[in-house]
Amino acid sequence: MKKEQPGNFPYTRGLYPEMYSSRLWTMRQYAGFTSAKESNKRFKYLLDNGVMGLSVAFDLPTQIGYDSDHPMSQGEVGRVGVPISILDNLELLFADIPLDKVSTSMTINSTAAILLSFYIVTAENKGISLNNLRGTIQNDILKEFAARGTYIYPPKDSMRLVTDVLEFCDQNLPKWNPISISGYHIREAGSTIEQELAFTFANGIAYIDSAIKNGLDANRIGKQISFFFNSHNGFIEEIAKFRAARKIWATIMKDRFGVTNEKAMMCRFHTQTGGSTLTSEQTDNNVVRTTIQALSAVLGGTQSLHTNSRDEALSLPTDESVKLALRTQQIIAHETNIINHPDPFGGSYLVEELTEKLVAKTFLIIDEIDSMGGSISAIENGWIENEISRSAYEYQKSVDNKKQIVVGVNKYKNETPEKINTFDIDLDSADQQIESLKIYKNNRDNNSVSTRLSELKNLAKSDKNIMPGLIKCIQSQCTLGEMSDALREIFGDHEQ
Repeated sequence: MKKEQPGNFPYTRGLYPEMYSSRLWTMRQYAGFTSAKESNKRFKYLLDNGVMGLSVAFDLPTQIGYDSDHPMSQGEVGRVGVPISILDNLELLFADIPLDKVSTSMTINSTAAILLSFYIVTAENKGISLNNLRGTIQNDILKEFAARGTYIYPPKDSMRLVTDVLEFCDQNLPKWNPISISGYHIREAGSTIEQELAFTFANGIAYIDSAIKNGLDANRIGKQISFFFNSHNGFIEEIAKFRAARKIWATIMKDRFGVTNEKAMMCRFHTQTGGSTLTSEQTDNNVVRTTIQALSAVLGGTQSLHTNSRDEALSLPTDESVKLALRTQQIIAHETNIINHPDPFGGSYLVEELTEKLVAKTFLIIDEIDSMGGSISAIENGWIENEISRSAYEYQKSVDNKKQIVVGVNKYKNETPEKINTFDIDLDSADQQIESLKIYKNNRDNNSVSTRLSELKNLAKSDKNIMPGLIKCIQSQCTLGEMSDALREIFGDHEQ
């Protein structure tokens, strides 16, 4: 039997024959602070230090479709990311950053169509062709219902928005990934390694099914689909997981959907080191954890990587810690010689055995989900959420009874707590954000805003693509909250 080579179906050994020896993975750092201005400073700092792509963290109101001045936003503006309510906010976020030269990833789901529309209008105002925009919008709503919770609309209407983004990008943004199907948050919620794979790919199947039902070609759409995985501390197991992921998705696309385009069969993925593995105790230990996890991702063949900072269990990362996290990637890339060897663990008895076991276990879980009617049904009946909760409970028990050692937490503890410098949040910037938003609303043409929002509601009632309507709303100075509310009026809120 001929030995599989990197770059050949089912891509277990890597998507490309030469892998990193011809092109490194994209080095990203996830960032978003209390204001667009402060976040812009961090982006420029990262670019100056060698980051290849930007990743945007949005605050909770932005994620669930509320403007910064909404009563529901009180106390949450700018807390876990940058607040984006209006076009001015996004334009300030990317001020003096060449969007045609930098790849941008946006971790946003319920309001993904709106944030992508903001980005498109920002690029057009800079005179940048949509053909030259590179990046990813997460746009993975199914995992929000199962593992994370930042959903707005019911599953059916949420899937319509996802599919509209897929269709719009297929026709207008050829270099953009319109969805990043996320296993990361599933694993952070407590899933096992095989559940991370199975639930992610079951969601992927649901998205492809929806695209096909709406007249899209899996051979075209598949080329723009990407994935987002976690990397935890199980060094060998994680390498095997990434190898298994490529084989599983290639097999699904070829056998289940009849895809013939090679690029559409490729499981291209971003990796982030495990946030839930970081500890507030002995934070220097997090540097070691992140390094091990980053090595797993690189040895497993990731296309893009974010490394967590040592202090993220306590606060937003400081400039010093985020630079160290980036330098970790750069040292792996330039000082280890790993990049000279595609799939260096390929052929290892242990890695090959673990890879095949993960493939088999993953397909068994997918078969079980199929028997329920697919991923959406398994989410709606609570099965996936219950399975994740049960796995999380079993893991926590193993930590509590010390079967699983966490250094510095349940063994080798310090007698006295350490003192470290943390990132100081500028609480005044939230007040400034709210005040500027009120001024914005008072100074615009509110009749034009009302007209555009009415048109958006009519569009939501139809079967037409909603993206052009969102873009027109933004050009007429509608806010994120107003557009989200217009869609709420038609779709309703999802209650779980």
